[in-house]
Amino acid sequence: MAKGRRRIEPTFDEPSHAKASRGLSLSDADRVVPPRTKTARRKPTKSRRRRRGGVIALAGRLVYWCFILAIWVGIGTAGLVAYYGAKMPSATTWAIPDRPPNVKIVAVDGSLVANRGMTGGEAVGLHEMSPYIPEAVMAIEDRRFYSHFGIDPLGLARAMVENVFSGRVNQGGSTITQQLAKNLFLKPDRTVERKVQEVLLALWLEQKHSKDQILEMYLNRVYFGSGAYGVEAASRRYFGKSARDVSLAEAALLAGLLKAPSRLSPARDPKAAEARAQLVLAAMRDQDLISGKEFAHAKDAPAARAPAYWTGSEHYVADRVMEELPDLIGEVGADVIVDTTIDLTLQKLAEASIRRLIAEEGAKLDVTQGALVSIDNSGAVRAMVGGADYANSQFDRAAEARRQPGSAFKPFVFLAALEQGRTPDSVRNDAPIRIGKWTPENYHGKYYGKVTLTTALAKSLNSVAAQLAMEVGPATVVETAHRMGIESKLEANTSIALGTSEVTPLELTAAYVPFANGGYRPDVHIVQRVTTASGEVLYENTGGSVTRVLKPEIVGMMNAMMRETLKDGTARKAAFGWPAAGKTGTSQNSRDAWFVGYTANLTTGVWFGNDDGRPMKKVTGGALPAQAWHEFMLAAHEGVPVAELPGGWQRSAPADAAPVPPEEVSAEAVETPLPVAKPARAVSGGSAMPAVENSRTGSIKAPVPKVGVGEKGSGKGSIMDVILGN
Repeated sequence: MAKGRRRIEPTFDEPSHAKASRGLSLSDADRVVPPRTKTARRKPTKSRRRRRGGVIALAGRLVYWCFILAIWVGIGTAGLVAYYGAKMPSATTWAIPDRPPNVKIVAVDGSLVANRGMTGGEAVGLHEMSPYIPEAVMAIEDRRFYSHFGIDPLGLARAMVENVFSGRVNQGGSTITQQLAKNLFLKPDRTVERKVQEVLLALWLEQKHSKDQILEMYLNRVYFGSGAYGVEAASRRYFGKSARDVSLAEAALLAGLLKAPSRLSPARDPKAAEARAQLVLAAMRDQDLISGKEFAHAKDAPAARAPAYWTGSEHYVADRVMEELPDLIGEVGADVIVDTTIDLTLQKLAEASIRRLIAEEGAKLDVTQGALVSIDNSGAVRAMVGGADYANSQFDRAAEARRQPGSAFKPFVFLAALEQGRTPDSVRNDAPIRIGKWTPENYHGKYYGKVTLTTALAKSLNSVAAQLAMEVGPATVVETAHRMGIESKLEANTSIALGTSEVTPLELTAAYVPFANGGYRPDVHIVQRVTTASGEVLYENTGGSVTRVLKPEIVGMMNAMMRETLKDGTARKAAFGWPAAGKTGTSQNSRDAWFVGYTANLTTGVWFGNDDGRPMKKVTGGALPAQAWHEFMLAAHEGVPVAELPGGWQRSAPADAAPVPPEEVSAEAVETPLPVAKPARAVSGGSAMPAVENSRTGSIKAPVPKVGVGEKGSGKGSIMDVILGN
């Protein structure tokens, strides 16, 4: 800087007149940030035009973003469909799975015994079932069924709105087609994958099948609760009738179950089921499917639930049939009809008798269970009651429970003795006897001295039975019992004379049949014929040849002896006016009580006892079993001509071996029986049993009625006639 020159500093906010005198100055305009000045605020203008423009702009933006969202949702949905669809098999391989086969089990007159199989009921055509059923189902499940294409967008939207307003899921958007697709192909998983696959399968079903076919498949497969799949099974389960005969009120109840079959089942909650049925009726009225009069009548007369479905003793029969069926026809691959030999009238009567006696005497005598088996001379089982109440216990005591028969086994001991040369007039000394370390005693310790074999069997004298078993040998007794029809393992010891080896009521009764039919052992059977629904015979019991196991004279002797049991022996309560014979049996401490008896028509065995082997209170075979036998046989022979027992043996002066004195017998004597004639084996093999004319009951007129698919018959006609309603 030059000496003598003065530095000029810049100044701000000086008056304007100084600009000219000084060389450098800045004004407010030269500031980087202008100074704050107080200015008046402008009030916003409330213009309707500007507000209207803002709303339109907002709506436009909303529409725009909704459109964008819809595009992305569509893209996402398409992606999900493509992804989950790719995981499914090719549509060309899709096929409707076969409906699980049903086994329809019928009695000799064509009446239904039971349905077995996964469905529990036969398939019923849409045109066969009550028209109320499909109408009720569509009204509550899918009112637009006949107008949509497998998926119902309107129904789905309606369900969504209803659920939003109610705050919970009250309605589902699935159509009947979608529900069928789920039931046929998919697991009940609540996943997006299953829902996508359900939609795809529903569209495929609609392309491949008509609406009627889809509805029919649905109604025959859908679950109705309480183990019932399909309308036929459900109708019989809840109302005891076919789906063909269902009323409006009953149809409404069935349709109402589909929402929650287990929870709404009338077997579980009758009130909830009825409340739901009322909603179904209201929906049917709103859609003009029923008139106001029909609505009022159905509302005032709600569906009456049938008695407990699983209480009938006929279900023991059905279980037995299902056990035998694989051996007869192999695996069941389609619906079949099984004609049984069961007389359902006698079955119900036998059940009622067993139940009544237990109800009246059970508490007093400490008895809780009973069983009954009745077999005709051809081997056909006419009645089989496996317990007092199937609902409480499905264990079949008639065919599966092995119990000690007691004195009911003695006829085989006496039979073996007769076959070795003794007669009903042979004499033995009824007195205390000791065999090795075993001392058999008579009931109440009463002895009669010298008695004939007839008296000994009629009065069930243990001493004499033990002597005979020792004479003929235990092994011979075992062989004789097996030849007659006993199948269980028997211990070849002397105590077998008193029935210490266990047998089932079915086999013990079957072993008495040769006494009733003249000495033949028939094939004991409960299945007469098995056919397909179209009438093809898969199996038929033709009888064929049977084995004669007893000589006619031996049959006559045994019948003469066992007739005395009902006349003047331990089973006097069983007599009912017909020529009959039989034997009572009571195991140790009254744990089992038996009576097995027969006429020329039927052989029937009855057992009473407790499942846990607990002793009853002095119950003998001549008490409850004889009473039940009397009631059953009296009804079974009502109106049937009286027939004599076969054999016709005439009593003559005794001329056989002298009686064995009541003394102690060594163990060696048990193993070495007295030298007598050889026991008889099967008298002839494969001989044809004569036609049994008298094997009739009050309900049936022939031993093996020809009632079945495609055959003409008396009474109610063939099974197909029953099915088709002809």
